[in-house]
Amino acid sequence: MPKAAIKALMTIIVLLAAVAAAASIIMTRPEPEKYQPAEAVSAIRAITVTPQSMTLSVQSEGTVAPRTVTELIPEVSGRIQWRSPNLVVGGYFTKGERLLSIDSADYEAKAGLARARLIRAEADLEHSAYELKRLQTLVKDQLISQSSLETAIRTNKIAEAAYIEAEINLSQAERNLDRTVLTAPFEGLVRAERINVGQFVREGNSVATLYASDEVEVRLPMANEQLAFLELPASVRGAISVDEAPPITLTATFAGQPYQWQGYLARTESEIDAQSRMVTAVARVIQSEQLADAPPLQIGLFVTAEITGRSFDGVFRLPRSALRNQNQVLVVDTENRLRYRNVDIIRLEKDSFLVSAGLSSGERVNISPIQTVVDGMRVSVSLESLESFESPESFDLKG
Repeated sequence: MPKAAIKALMTIIVLLAAVAAAASIIMTRPEPEKYQPAEAVSAIRAITVTPQSMTLSVQSEGTVAPRTVTELIPEVSGRIQWRSPNLVVGGYFTKGERLLSIDSADYEAKAGLARARLIRAEADLEHSAYELKRLQTLVKDQLISQSSLETAIRTNKIAEAAYIEAEINLSQAERNLDRTVLTAPFEGLVRAERINVGQFVREGNSVATLYASDEVEVRLPMANEQLAFLELPASVRGAISVDEAPPITLTATFAGQPYQWQGYLARTESEIDAQSRMVTAVARVIQSEQLADAPPLQIGLFVTAEITGRSFDGVFRLPRSALRNQNQVLVVDTENRLRYRNVDIIRLEKDSFLVSAGLSSGERVNISPIQTVVDGMRVSVSLESLESFESPESFDLKG
């Protein structure tokens, strides 16, 4: 065998031996010990939830306005002879109080003439009736013709019509005389006046604007969805009966002091504002039913209204920090692991939200702002009190 072939064969044998030795070492090496990394534990804050029974309310704001506004309009023309000292802007008057007098001389004369015409018509009617009876007797005795009787009947009817006309004219003249005195149709205040003594006023022209002071109203805009929180009759349209109307508390500062007035929801306006998509509810306040230390609710005062709404049982109140993905919360299970849970939200408030279903009493809910959450991740829990998160103010942000 040539030397070159022997060298090549020896090289191959050495290489095969080396490969076999390396394979033997790899196959017989001891297994390395497995390292189990410790599970990461995140520290969170949580609260223990408890169901409650609660009555919801709806907040709004508005300006006080009179319930009844009317124009003082004379029904006869004439010169102003007298004006009440209360007929000034802001003046107070009672129902039936005399506010204005128009010169009545011409109307007294017209009433006198109408009365005289009535007396003459009454005399003519009595005479024609007597003549008719006399001629009816003569006709029976065939002492006069039938045409004479028919003439007497016609004369009597004309006299009767003249009497009725004279009665109507007298009644009209007396009404016009009464209308020279303008009286207050209700108890209230003067919003505006446009007359003075000696001024000539014409029939049908307004001389003052009056409004009633016994009741006032406040228009309260609210989101259409907020009506769901009010205990309103299912078929409510327009006015609401007093027995079914939700109570309302109005709050405002007057003369530097805070006051409250009690009222009720009188009606809802039938249209939704096309621009704001808001519904307008109207609160009504009866001034005589307020507390003795509360001043009358002033027209034009800006007030905050709280409308008492529906009552719910088994509701959970949670801080806004517990809400995730619009309708989920993170519940801590018995093994201290976080679990996503879908919940039914009935209302979002300023600092909290209300859940009607999806939670059980005693469960722990995460309130920490964790950025990355894996369902089932282990946590260490620090329990906090729910009362520190509750807010007395509520703003409806959810339908």
